Amino acid sequence: MDLLSVSLQEEISKYFQEDDLRRNAYYLKQLPTESVACNIFIKSDLLLSGLPWFLATFDYLGANSIDKNLVDEFEGKLLSKGAVIPIGKLAFSTALTGERIALNLMQRASNIATYTRKYVDKAEKYNIKILDTRKTTPGLRNLEKYAVRTGGGFNHRLGQTDLWMIKDNHKSYFGSVEKALDFFKGMGSFYTPIELEVHDEKEFDEAIKLGIRHIMLDNFSPKAIEKIINKKPVGTTVEVSGGVTLDNLDRYLIRGVDAISVGSLTYAAPAVDISFKYQKVK
Repeated sequence: MDLLSVSLQEEISKYFQEDDLRRNAYYLKQLPTESVACNIFIKSDLLLSGLPWFLATFDYLGANSIDKNLVDEFEGKLLSKGAVIPIGKLAFSTALTGERIALNLMQRASNIATYTRKYVDKAEKYNIKILDTRKTTPGLRNLEKYAVRTGGGFNHRLGQTDLWMIKDNHKSYFGSVEKALDFFKGMGSFYTPIELEVHDEKEFDEAIKLGIRHIMLDNFSPKAIEKIINKKPVGTTVEVSGGVTLDNLDRYLIRGVDAISVGSLTYAAPAVDISFKYQKVK
């Protein structure tokens, strides 16, 4: 079992608890264990992601016959409808027990990776990075953040304390941007960066005056971004967020913008189609 698969076993365990196999020991005992030949069928054009989770699911069930080189060969690759990935042989009991969890995880990741790649293809010619957000599915953040990376995007932050983000609620509670900034500076996290979410040109100017190096323009129109982007000091990063979709992305691809964060990468990625089939070995 490889290191990634080992690291995923706790996650996989929770998914099997949800499936609640413990309820019927007789059923588990009676499942046939003859070998079946297994294949993944790609039923729509997609960028494959989540294959390590797929394989780790069967590792959890004790399978040791799957070739881990499949990850190097297929993970992160653009695959066309009709492609087939041969998984090898599994016991029927193992294939049947793991298929739904394995397929759910890989399909979820492939949805996100495929959708992310569409944004990245448009933005990379402007040297603008596409970022995810923390708007992830509870219990699936690791998978979903991984899928964004597989699709060519970047992770904004994995958890709340990876970066201190000053948002509206902070400004309201502490009374000002400066007081909120002082609070996070007081955390004593020497290497943790601070980002300020701003909503108009006045707040942008205040951020620059306070020496904030990472600024998020929240729900700015393309016209408003074009008006202030030339004020960006050297060494400052400007992130655009809010209201950006695949349909209007081209309007936000403005020189000087460093990154665009898109929550829908993880919460609204359209579904791709993948199936898992197996046949008894004669």
